[in-house]
Amino acid sequence: MRFASLSLVPVLLLLLRWEPFTEAMINPVDFLALQAIRKSLDDLPGSNFFDSWDFTGDPCSFAGVYCDGDNVTALNLGDPRAGSPGLSGRIDPAIGKLYALTELTIVPGRIMGSLPDTISHSKNLRFLAITRNFISGEIPASLGELRGLRTLDLSYNQLTGSVPPSIGSLPELSNLILCHNHLNGSLPRFFSQTLTRIDLKRNNLTGAVTSLPPSLQYLSLAWNQLTGPVNQVLLRLNQLSYLDLSLNRFTGAIPGQIFAFPITNLQLQRNFFYGVVQPANQVTIATVDLSFNRFSGEISPLLSSVQNLYLNNNRFTGQVPVTFVDRLLASGIQTLYLQHNFLTGIQISPAADIPVSSSLCLQYNCMVPPVQTPCPVKAGPQKTRPTTQCNEWRG
Repeated sequence: MRFASLSLVPVLLLLLRWEPFTEAMINPVDFLALQAIRKSLDDLPGSNFFDSWDFTGDPCSFAGVYCDGDNVTALNLGDPRAGSPGLSGRIDPAIGKLYALTELTIVPGRIMGSLPDTISHSKNLRFLAITRNFISGEIPASLGELRGLRTLDLSYNQLTGSVPPSIGSLPELSNLILCHNHLNGSLPRFFSQTLTRIDLKRNNLTGAVTSLPPSLQYLSLAWNQLTGPVNQVLLRLNQLSYLDLSLNRFTGAIPGQIFAFPITNLQLQRNFFYGVVQPANQVTIATVDLSFNRFSGEISPLLSSVQNLYLNNNRFTGQVPVTFVDRLLASGIQTLYLQHNFLTGIQISPAADIPVSSSLCLQYNCMVPPVQTPCPVKAGPQKTRPTTQCNEWRG
């Protein structure tokens, strides 16, 4: 019996010796893909993200690597803490060999080159976010093959070309964030019924906006070159909580119904919108910026409930409603910019005590401002509009 027990010792030692390696077993394809990814990327000075990537150990214990069984299911490259330096290098095409991948993120850094077309091989990918790097080239049309993709965030890069129509056809897409790039062309048609966020601001997009899904809650198309009317499109977006169409070339009227949407921030400045601004009910939006357009007619008293209201540089006429003065003096309005219009009066005492927290600008209208208040520098030095302009406008 003693001999038998002694004979098991080498076997037990062998098992103990191999135990860590059995735990480190990972899909060989995933293992090689991680090695290729590591070779193509480096820590920027001050970052030590890759210190744990020792391929003699278990890859599933690496920083940013998450596994299910022997497959890599999530890859979060870079230290996610605020202010971390990030990574440099390029994204290796081998990343598409991670067939079970559902999530891929890369923190801000200095990663360059194009987005590998092979990413579309990870058919289970649901979340793709590579932001604030230097990714260039076009968005691969093959990303449209990721039929389960819910979030696509490639913001703050150097991407060019158009937004592929295949992106618009993604059936599960919820968040599309491509802002701060160099994209051009027109918007694709979106077919997802769960799309809640589109952020395409600060690109070079052109053309008309003809259709957007009614599920949208956040829409930012600011700082592009989009054209045409949007009133019919906006009428269908009654779930919006944020809307920014500023600095484009949109035209036409704004439907009054939009002011009844659950919007907290409405930015329409610097376009070519025109017509009368007539809300259907009292407006509960915190910030409304309609400045630098061609709106006309009298100012609706239903806008007096807005906390920050920018109506400057338009063609509004008539008297400023008394409700604005009451709300301003009661600190209900924090910003009321009415400069550069054709307004003819406002019922406020020259001795009125305007709260320090409130800003009022009335200059360059068809009246002498009854109160002297500080205005933005861009409002200019002139207090009133020339009489000839006011007479011509009345005519």
